This record gives sequence, structure tokens and C-alpha cells, in this order.
Amino acid sequence: MKGSDLPAALVGLSHSPLIGRNDPAPDVLAAVDAATADVRSFVERFAPDLVVLYAPDHYNGFFYKDMPPFCLGTAASAVGDFGSASGELSVDGDAASAIASGVLDRGVDLTISARMTVDHGFAQPLEVLFGGIDRVPVVPLFINSVARPLGPVARIRSLGTAVGLAAAELDRRVLFVGSGGLSHDPPVPVLRGAPPRVAAALIDGHHPTPEQRARGEARVVQAGREYAAGQTGMVPINPAWDNLVLDTFERGVLQDVDGWTVDWMGAEGGGSGHEVRTWIAAYASLAATGPYAVTSRFYRPIPEWIAGFAITTALPT
Repeated sequence: MKGSDLPAALVGLSHSPLIGRNDPAPDVLAAVDAATADVRSFVERFAPDLVVLYAPDHYNGFFYKDMPPFCLGTAASAVGDFGSASGELSVDGDAASAIASGVLDRGVDLTISARMTVDHGFAQPLEVLFGGIDRVPVVPLFINSVARPLGPVARIRSLGTAVGLAAAELDRRVLFVGSGGLSHDPPVPVLRGAPPRVAAALIDGHHPTPEQRARGEARVVQAGREYAAGQTGMVPINPAWDNLVLDTFERGVLQDVDGWTVDWMGAEGGGSGHEVRTWIAAYASLAATGPYAVTSRFYRPIPEWIAGFAITTALPT
């Protein structure tokens, strides 16, 4: 498939800031490593000319002062949280602008950022799949997955479809990547009822000092340890829901997601289960090019990473 004539491909990839910091048992880690090696081989064989990367943010780049439901970046830089890479992403500005115009032409409202700030949700999949954040031309698309109010999932599917149609006009081999999920309920701050200092940071985007970031990351690591030990009130990983989500993608019945309500997704998948919106957008983009088949599917519930962890690949049929 190297240099393939296939126009598009897809990778769905969970991320976690706890990878390498609070790892599961060796056999689980070995299974993840094997699945990761397989997906790298898949990407290498496909040899994309362009990556369209859908990912969330964790109050590192987007804040309540201006919180779009989704946003396309014509330039982007990563903050380097949780040991992920920092610096400029190799954004293809021309492709990003063309896709943005194509999405708007298709009647989907879209926010544009010429100076997008991203975190590990974007950096980690680029590092896993390509070995760095500047190795492949990319179009970054932020999908709000934590900051309520959240819009209907049908709008995410519409966005993904419009992006897929616009990308198909570029005459490039495009890899669509959905980064995040599946079920997980990490300690993400909530604006309603937050203390004034926390609320101000969520609204205005007060970036932490290195010392404050280190303390915050240490709290997340500790939360992972408590979660794995069953010493927390966070919503548990839900393998049944995770596999329902994966089954929906594998069966190609993406229209089913239009009936998924915000409250149902949160109750079943946890506070950050809405990160599956990035997968929905990616699969809708691939489906816009025609029928597809899921070519690999890996899933493990990994409490140490506070995640229902999954990796999938798909190709047009």
C-alpha cells in the first residue's frame, strides 16, 4: 500500500497523559505496544500526503472567553504538557484554508484560528504515529469535548462529512485521525461552581507557571493511581459503551450517533467520554469518500490511564 492510489484512510487512537507515568501491568502494556506497532505500519504503508487531525483540548488552548464547538487551525503550536512535544506543528496552511472554505461552502459554520494552541491531545497521536509533531503536513481540527454546553453530535457528523468532501478535492492521500476517548472520567475542572481563581483560569486562559503545571500534572498522576486502586468516585470505564461505539463505526451506521444525547454520553462514557466526537468526525470524513471497512480494532479498559483505550484503522472499500 506504499504510495497507494487509495485516496483516504483512518486511524482512531485513544490518548492519555498518564502513558509512561502510570502504566498498567506488563502484559497489558505489551498488547498496547503491539497494537501501536501495527498502526504505525498501517500508516507507513498508506504514506499519507496530509493528515487531518481531530482532537480535543484540556483547557490549554481553548477557554470559555471564546469556546467554539469546533475550530480549524491554519497554524498551530503545542504547549508540551505531560511530557508531550512542544513547538510548531507542521500545518499545511494552504490545505487548511482550502478545507475551511470547502466546509463553509457546504453550509457548516466553522471557526478558524491562525494561531491555534494545542496540547497532548494533538501532540501525542502525531508523536505515536510519526515520531514527532513536525514530520507530516497536518490540518488540526479542535473538537470541544469537555466545556459545556456541548452541541448535538449530529453537528459533529456534519462537520466530518463536509471536511471529508473538501479534503477529497485536494487530490492528496489524506489520513483522518480521531484522537481521544473512549469512556473516561478524569479530574477535569468544571466552570459551574468553580472557585473564583479556577473560574478565571477557565475563562481567560491564565497559562500556568512551570511549577503550577507540574503540580497539576502530579495531581492527575495521583488520580490515575487512585482510580486504578478503586479509591475514587469517578465514573468507571464502561467497556459495554466503548464497544457499542466501536461497533457503530465498524458497522458503518454513523447516522445512529445523531440520536446520542449529551447527557446519555456523559452518563455512559464519563465526563470526557465526549472525546469520541473526534472519532465520529474522522469516521464521517472517511465515509464521505465512499463505503469503508474497519481493518483493525484493538480495545482494552486501562484504569491506570483512566481510559477505555482503543485503536482502530479503516480504509475505503
